[in-house]
Amino acid sequence: MTTRAPGLRERKKQATREALREAALRLAVERGPDQVRVEDIAEAAGVSPRTYNNYFASREQAIVSAVTADREAQIAAAVAVRPARVRLADAVTEAVVEQYTNAGEREREALLLITTQAALRDAFLDATAGIEPPLAAVLAERLGDAGAHTARVLAASVAAAVRIALEGWLKPAGNAGAAGKFAAGGLVVPSGSLPDQLRAALAPLAPAFDAAEC
Repeated sequence: MTTRAPGLRERKKQATREALREAALRLAVERGPDQVRVEDIAEAAGVSPRTYNNYFASREQAIVSAVTADREAQIAAAVAVRPARVRLADAVTEAVVEQYTNAGEREREALLLITTQAALRDAFLDATAGIEPPLAAVLAERLGDAGAHTARVLAASVAAAVRIALEGWLKPAGNAGAAGKFAAGGLVVPSGSLPDQLRAALAPLAPAFDAAEC
């Protein structure tokens, strides 16, 4: 899969997005998410609130973006570089597990913060929808032009499966109606192995991936 180099305008937009999400996370860690306003994030990033609104719909979305940033593209890229001989279902599963579990210190700090508030957890779950567009493009290329519709369906199914796995991780079964298992200070304690939950959620899609490759 070939990609064109981003132009100057795209690079500037990406730099602005990065500045906003980094400012959002830093302020949220320093002050607590409830004490951070959109205006504060915009000022810290050196842009206007109006510019901020061109990139993020809420402060929660900006904070969450610090841990989810570029993950969607990285999942698609990881699938794209898998050899054609690798089963497509396996390539997708391994790409998802890899990107959701290989987190650095900054990402772990952000995730810890995300588990403290329902609004942040919801924004984190909503971010899984971003998996669909780049993954659909990669799947369509692998399946051929005739598989474009199938690629979209499969990519959307992967996004849904990942969300379900994360919900199970953050909102364990047996706590229906609750936001998860709580520790002191309202912190949600994730339940079980995230890689195992991701694999279990994606497993039912394997037959559809196999059929698409035939």
